Amino acid sequence: MIRTTLQGYLLEEALAWLLRNSGYRLLNSVKDDPDELTTARDGSLRVRGRGSHHQVDVLGEFTFTPAFSLPVRMFLESKFTTGKIGLATVRNAHGVIHDVNQNFTLTIPTRRRSATDPIHRGRPRRRFQYVYALFSASGFTSDAQRYALAHQISLVDLSGPSFHWLRTAVRDVAKEITGPQGTAELRIADLRSVLRVHLQTADWPGGEHGLSDDIETMLRQFARSLMENSQAELLLGFPAAPFILPMATTDAHRFLAYTTATPTHTIRLRRNGHYTNAEWSVSPWDADEDEGYRLTFKLPRHIEDWISDIEEDERLRIRRVKEQFLPAITVYRTRPAGGVDTYQLLYDPTPLRNQ
Repeated sequence: MIRTTLQGYLLEEALAWLLRNSGYRLLNSVKDDPDELTTARDGSLRVRGRGSHHQVDVLGEFTFTPAFSLPVRMFLESKFTTGKIGLATVRNAHGVIHDVNQNFTLTIPTRRRSATDPIHRGRPRRRFQYVYALFSASGFTSDAQRYALAHQISLVDLSGPSFHWLRTAVRDVAKEITGPQGTAELRIADLRSVLRVHLQTADWPGGEHGLSDDIETMLRQFARSLMENSQAELLLGFPAAPFILPMATTDAHRFLAYTTATPTHTIRLRRNGHYTNAEWSVSPWDADEDEGYRLTFKLPRHIEDWISDIEEDERLRIRRVKEQFLPAITVYRTRPAGGVDTYQLLYDPTPLRNQ
């Protein structure tokens, strides 16, 4: 396996772990949903589409269902390459989602009790809304961004400083596993199963795996290095925009302490940097650094390019983005005992204008 490919797989599992408290429950096997899922010969999980079965490395189901919607399942794919991810990868994501969401029938056929039974008789079938989130450690090209926006594929740029620790952890273990040659013979289904057990995102599926003791030790150490950042999380923010905001925090306790007392509150939005280096931060309006929290995220590249395109208009364009796309950000988080909490982060420019 080429090192960059392995880095992408490891990053996917790390992201699934970071999303553990955002209501994102991993589907690990056909047993989780025999109607929608199947398994290939190599052990990889596949989702039934209208025209084909599609391999899915990381698939999760959200424990909350948005109003006037279907239960949501999200394909999570990540790339860890030196260059930006281009249009072909995003086109593939759109093709998969379109085919999977087209695969729907009201019932699943069951054995007819007699020759006179109606043809449509069968067990009622659940339906889901599948979405796709594509993460990249090196960002995306402009045409990939435009295509994703048009087809509602969520692109998440992990190239900012908030994810430096994560990129380093993934790069180090991939280098250790592949060795000096940069390749290794691995069965990816075994790697995922073992790593998910160590990250506690899945139970042991049973049976033997084909990994060597050395590689299993490396995966265990990788999981331990992630858990040393146990307060690190990805909180999914849903703004009034055609994209999601995976917001990073290195101290989830602070976020919970504040939002438990004030689930709906006014926030500050700050932008640091320019163009693709820009990173945004969220913090409570009325709290200092010791009492509040800090979340960070990146906006799609085409938005950042527009903001920074004309230097003298930059402040005005930042304000427009805040008011048009980020006036309210909804965050969902699962409780340890079950259930989901909802938080409303509201941007209000009035206090700034009154200063």
